[in-house]
Amino acid sequence: MAGADSPSAALQRRDLCARGIRLAGKMRADVINLLDTYAERQGLDASANVAAVEGLPLAAVEGWDEQTGTQRLLENLAAYRAFRALLAQMLEEHREQLGEADAALGRALAAVLLQVSAFTYHLEELLRLESCGAPSEEEQEEEDGLPPQPHGLFEQKLRGLGVLRELAQWALRSGRDLRQLAKPSPGTGSAPSPAESP
Repeated sequence: MAGADSPSAALQRRDLCARGIRLAGKMRADVINLLDTYAERQGLDASANVAAVEGLPLAAVEGWDEQTGTQRLLENLAAYRAFRALLAQMLEEHREQLGEADAALGRALAAVLLQVSAFTYHLEELLRLESCGAPSEEEQEEEDGLPPQPHGLFEQKLRGLGVLRELAQWALRSGRDLRQLAKPSPGTGSAPSPAESP
């Protein structure tokens, strides 16, 4: 990676990665707490089977150990931009359905949305440091498309559960991706050994 050439850039990258790992860990803990509350307040079984959410990349990926640092950052960025849009939709739906009747759940959703936005910005900073820049949101929306909203109330609730579950998985993967990126690499974007795969 271009940023790996300068010692100060490497130090800055390690610092950004360390802060990102802490952010991802806190976000995952908060999302796991929110999952239980969300399921209970929405009258859902927390272990219910939920289909993959359309428009949302899955955290599980084949060939994880072969990815470059830039690929990891770009995949994370695409996922968190999608999460930001989906969580904003969920928050709006929650306000329309319940208003102030369940303000605690609304506040918890808003807090997680704020963390996702902060993490998205953090990933953009890392990509700038890697000298490749982040794709604009307009480009990404054209490429990925915004996820369609579910029609029925029950479908909205189930999708919300699926979004939170996948966000918890992404927060875990992000921590692993950033640990990988923080390791000093002799070349540009060298792939880790399979033993270091999550």
